[in-house]
Amino acid sequence: MDKPKTVLITGATSGVGLQVAKDLCQQGYTVYATGRSKSALDDLRSHGIHAIEADLLTDQGLETVLSQCPDPEVVVFSAGVGTFALAHDTSDQQIDDMMRINVTAPMKLTSRILPLMIARKSGHLIYVASQAGKIATPKASVYAATKHALLGYANATRMEVQPHGIYVTTINPGPIDTPFLDLADSTGTYKSSLKKFLLSVGEVSSAIVRVIERPVREVDLPWYMGISSKAYNMAPGLIERVGRNFFMKK
Repeated sequence: MDKPKTVLITGATSGVGLQVAKDLCQQGYTVYATGRSKSALDDLRSHGIHAIEADLLTDQGLETVLSQCPDPEVVVFSAGVGTFALAHDTSDQQIDDMMRINVTAPMKLTSRILPLMIARKSGHLIYVASQAGKIATPKASVYAATKHALLGYANATRMEVQPHGIYVTTINPGPIDTPFLDLADSTGTYKSSLKKFLLSVGEVSSAIVRVIERPVREVDLPWYMGISSKAYNMAPGLIERVGRNFFMKK
């Protein structure tokens, strides 16, 4: 790097966001990390990271972040929640939580940060989406819908900001071995079924760190997931039949 970049990371108190914050700090970046867990934020501070306690679901929380990190060069949108359940078993509260955290919050933060990047004529927005945003699976209807929305938002935003020298990258991982899965599926069956395919937080963090210096349009993790999404576009009925049998098995 010619100089340390200022990076803002949301959802930085657990999972991928936490690992990215520590990895970037270790490599000399100036890191601002947001979250709501006081103990995790204290841990981040002990590593030399600027930790910001904020609830991005509120206007006050958004303003807090922007006042403490006024002009980030890179933003990693890592905050996310999920509930894996059949569509008719998903509660109104669970629907609202997924939509607000996975979709509304990153959109609102983006709308506040982009004018600064446009004025500077540089910047990089990195959205941690999901393969679920490309290929929906049973028992993840609402979660998949939020990631479809996030990908659509990122794709449109990319075209808008390209003339201003701003990059937009989506990170599209398959299932990751984090506490997210335990919270999303209390039965443990999802994690058990996919244990051979689980990514580590280190793999996802490394991919994010790489694209900060070498921006690309998107990153599919693992790499063969890109092939799966292309296959889905060509033969959606076949992929859906296979997927249903895999995820709906008793």
